[in-house]
Order: sequence, then structure tokens, then C-alpha cells
Amino acid sequence: MSNVSTVEKQYNDCLDVMSEHGLASLGIMSNQVWHDDPRRLAFMLARYKFVSKMLSGRNKVAEIGCGDAFGSRIVQQEVNNLHVYDIDPIFIKDIENRNNKKWSLQAAIHNILSGSLPEKYDAIYSLDVVEHIEPTQEHLYIQHIAQSLAPHGIAIIGAPTLESQTYASPQSKIGHINCKSGVDFKKFFQQYFHTVFVFSMNDEVVHTGFFPMAHYTFAVCCEAK
Repeated sequence: MSNVSTVEKQYNDCLDVMSEHGLASLGIMSNQVWHDDPRRLAFMLARYKFVSKMLSGRNKVAEIGCGDAFGSRIVQQEVNNLHVYDIDPIFIKDIENRNNKKWSLQAAIHNILSGSLPEKYDAIYSLDVVEHIEPTQEHLYIQHIAQSLAPHGIAIIGAPTLESQTYASPQSKIGHINCKSGVDFKKFFQQYFHTVFVFSMNDEVVHTGFFPMAHYTFAVCCEAK
């Protein structure tokens, strides 16, 4: 777009990127969020920001239950290699269709309830997945995550709290069959890891506040048993 210029010259970089790479597309899931509840997209991206800073500098990282992986690029900024997995082939195909050279993602179909990942990872994170798993099968989820970690690997699990479900959307409530309060959330992961740090989250703010007032919780799990 050499014959077009923005009023402030520094913003011509915006036109250059658009001309060379086109306009970025939201993923299938993030598109629906942007359409129905735009601010929820900010909350989702803040969760990925927290993960990215916790795992900064890690060499080989995996995401379990990536959905359309729209937020995964934030983690890519901080780690050397990121592989993403999801049970749904529709989401994996969507990721592949939106891949580009600068932010290329290795995406694959995998059901974590069926077995551990095909490789060992320095860190694994899984956001908004465990609450969708039947309580009778939750042990498979975390066992297979622990088995997929390299020695001294870290797992970060994020999920909405039981208390938050009063305010959850009808769509969310359909899938949220296994939400936990903060104390129970920590106790669950302590069965599989020697050290578990739990953080509360409200909207885009992560803190160490009172569990029953949290909308979302993160468990940072270290040293698998």
C-alpha cells in the first residue's frame, strides 16, 4: 500500500503488516466469544498471560484442551517450543487453517483420558478442561498429565470455581460438570504432586485472595509423585 499513508507516519507499519500478512482471523471459539460477550475474551487472554509468565523460559511446553488456540500465541512469546492438543478435530483443523510462519503451532488430536501425551514436556498447562470431565474420570486426566512431564516438570491447571457457576452462562453450565471450590481444587492436585500453589482470579486479575470469592482458580503443580 505504498500510495496510502496514515496521518501519523509510524502507523504505516500497520498498513505494511496488513498488506504482507492480511488481517488476522479469530478462531472458531474466540469468534463466538467476541460476538456474544466481548469482555470475556479479555479474561481468557489474561489467563494465557498468567501461564506465559509462569512458564517463561521453558523449552518444551504442551497445552491440553487448546480449543482454537487463539490465546496460545501469548504463551509462544515466552517459551521455546509449544505443542497444542485437543480432543476435537474441528478445532485442530481450524488451528491448521490459521497457521502462519511466524507463529506456527504444532497441533494434534489427543484425548488425555485415553493416555499420556506422545512426548515428555518441561511444562504442561490446561485451561478450562478439568471442569468438563466426569468426576469418575478426573484421576485419568491428572495421572496422564503427570506421566507426560519430564523430571522436574510443571503443570498449570485452570478452571472456574464451583462458586462461579451461579453466574455462568447457559452454554457454560452444560459442560461444567466438575467444578470445585479452591480448597478442594488444591487437595485434588496434591494427590499427584508434592507441591501445589493455588491462585485466585476475578475477571483479568490474578491474586491470592479468599477462595470462595474467586471466579477462577489456577493450580501450579510441581514435582509429580
